[in-house]
Amino acid sequence: MDSDTAIKVTDVQKSFAQKQVVRDISFTVKRGEIFGLLGPNGAGKTTLIKMMTTLLRPDQGNIMLNGYSTAKQSQLARRQFGVTGQATAIDQDLSARENLLIFGQLNGLSSKDARARAAELLTDFDLINSADQALETFSGGMRRRSDLAVSLIGQPNILFLDEPTTGLDPRTRTQMWQAIQNLVATGSTVFLTTQYLEEADRLADHIALIDHGKLIALGTPDDLKQQVGGMQLRLTLSDSSRVAQAQTIIQTSLNQPASISNQTLIAPLGSTGIQAVTTILNQLQGASIAISNLKIESPSLDDVFFKMTVGKN
Repeated sequence: MDSDTAIKVTDVQKSFAQKQVVRDISFTVKRGEIFGLLGPNGAGKTTLIKMMTTLLRPDQGNIMLNGYSTAKQSQLARRQFGVTGQATAIDQDLSARENLLIFGQLNGLSSKDARARAAELLTDFDLINSADQALETFSGGMRRRSDLAVSLIGQPNILFLDEPTTGLDPRTRTQMWQAIQNLVATGSTVFLTTQYLEEADRLADHIALIDHGKLIALGTPDDLKQQVGGMQLRLTLSDSSRVAQAQTIIQTSLNQPASISNQTLIAPLGSTGIQAVTTILNQLQGASIAISNLKIESPSLDDVFFKMTVGKN
């Protein structure tokens, strides 16, 4: 394991009651990056996270965190990371400051250092004005920021975030995104699972996509988008009754299938497709098919997710 690698997962497998839920998964995560783990419900994400954070042992394979094996050196491996799970792990009857002080001392900080670190995190996460209020009075977004602050009290090199923005409003999600990016700017490595694909697209340097326990794609967001066809044409018609005719024109010109969503047609452009757009527009005009909107765009991670996971076994 080289010095630039924070996490190394090698040939990891896990079964429950004869059902294999993680199947021979391998990947590496570089220091100082955000790594996203995506997959549908039941894909094996939670099981994999539990193995990486020493809550479960792999049946086969190995997981290394900053050079320490989670199986053979679990105590040293646990010192390398913090975790923010889907459910809050902090005491709702205590204040944000009190929670931070308790977790600081549990992480080996002196009372003085815990107070200093708590004040720093309360400021960083915009909680200083509410620091001494009970968490039960906090909004959902404030509680999630408190969760993240607690996971950082021991200044871990690696941070596991399991769907950290689920249920948050758009403004609070954006605040959390900024907080995560600030962590990486200071040298932390972030391992992120999320149900929001635009979140992974915006934040992640690399993404692993798993389904039915298998790793089915790995790369940068742009790499994954290229795997499902690169640039695509998105064309919306003014008249829904002309969609089938427009679909025939597009498919003939591009020699590619065009999908339909209401009055919008979507088709991959391929290597020479952009030149074919002019031909398509001329033919649509000649057929008196009016267009209300036209875009040439990269596929989204939604496209990647559905094309690579839906119907796979």
